[in-house]
Amino acid sequence: MSGSGRNKFEISRFSAEDENHINKKLPKELLLRILSYLDVVSLCRCAQVSKLWNILALDGSNWQRIDLFEFQRDVEGPVIENLSQRCGGFLRQLSLRGCESIGDGSIKTLAQSCQNIEDLNLNKCKKITDQSCQALGRKCSKLQRINLDSCPSITDISLKALSDGCPMLTHVNVSWCQSISENGVEALARGCPKLKSFICRGCKNVNDRAVSSLATHCLDLEVLNVQGCEMLTDESIMKLGGAMRRLCLSGCSRLTDASLAALAQRCPDLVTLELAQCSMLTDAGFQALARSCRLLERMDLEECVLITDTTLVHLSMGCPRLEKLTLSHCELITDYGIKQLSMSPCAAEHLTVLGLDNCPLVTDGALEHLISCHNLQLIELYDCQMVSRNAIRKLRNHLPNIRVHAYFAPVTPPVGGGGARPGYCRCCNII
Repeated sequence: MSGSGRNKFEISRFSAEDENHINKKLPKELLLRILSYLDVVSLCRCAQVSKLWNILALDGSNWQRIDLFEFQRDVEGPVIENLSQRCGGFLRQLSLRGCESIGDGSIKTLAQSCQNIEDLNLNKCKKITDQSCQALGRKCSKLQRINLDSCPSITDISLKALSDGCPMLTHVNVSWCQSISENGVEALARGCPKLKSFICRGCKNVNDRAVSSLATHCLDLEVLNVQGCEMLTDESIMKLGGAMRRLCLSGCSRLTDASLAALAQRCPDLVTLELAQCSMLTDAGFQALARSCRLLERMDLEECVLITDTTLVHLSMGCPRLEKLTLSHCELITDYGIKQLSMSPCAAEHLTVLGLDNCPLVTDGALEHLISCHNLQLIELYDCQMVSRNAIRKLRNHLPNIRVHAYFAPVTPPVGGGGARPGYCRCCNII
């Protein structure tokens, strides 16, 4: 039985004698400290034991960090309002992720009652609007993290309100808030200079002016995710500073090798770099990057269609810490490039995930080279038609824990239309 399951069982079988014994032996302060380690469900169970335990379990000091996602996702507004009033100034961290019934009224009550809150997750709270952020901006000056991912009614007004009232903000996520533009981002950058992470996936109105503002005013910015911000060009990427660690530029199709050269010069401590669908990047850009960014651990180069084995040669020599590398749809990659990768320091010590989907020139020879990658845990080979079942069997004999994702023509047609989809081999674990 798990630890949480055991706690629930033990709580449920307390007798009145047990409870009285504990209450007499332990002071209230110590009981409160013990209860502070329990999750939401366990606290609610404790509250049913007796009147005293109800008071102790529902004491605001035990509700400093609350995540309702695993508890109940259809939470109604009155629950949040009651919770806010009970917790008051004790509440520091609250996740309402997926609570789609929560509206502005509940968040206004939260802002009024819980002015010390530091971390608020409103991911997919689709009913909230700018009014919620305006209330937070007026009352919650200690707010450091806010997640507004997939809150479609959020606009630049929210970012302006947060910038005016929450100068301590370090992490902001406004992904898929389609009304966000350069005006809101610029206001946020000016008002929140301590910002370390800004995520705006799918915000198509975010442009060079927005990213330039972040680069200029937020010198501690470590994480930037602008996936799908198609208006971005080299102009703003070239301004990013040396604090940058994790950068996602996937879907920014206007970027060229000039961006990679600038990142090599200005952001040598990059750990994660995602460049999927940046189809104008070439081997020359990755050569510059590999010379300087030796701490890279994760790279996504899916659909960087111009790169060749030369890029793998550069990465093999310059990035000894690579753990995850995606090369899907890089159709010019051949067995030679995989061979160079397999002989690199990263392959021997770190490489765990390699994506080679739709690389038509990759053959069984590539898998023979990968046998030396002892830490490899996952390789993706969808639509690599030059790779055979026998080669995968051999790889799995040498690396028994590896998962291989691949398509093959079915040996016999599925009976009655059921079973696995045509051409799919379940991670090749049946080979």
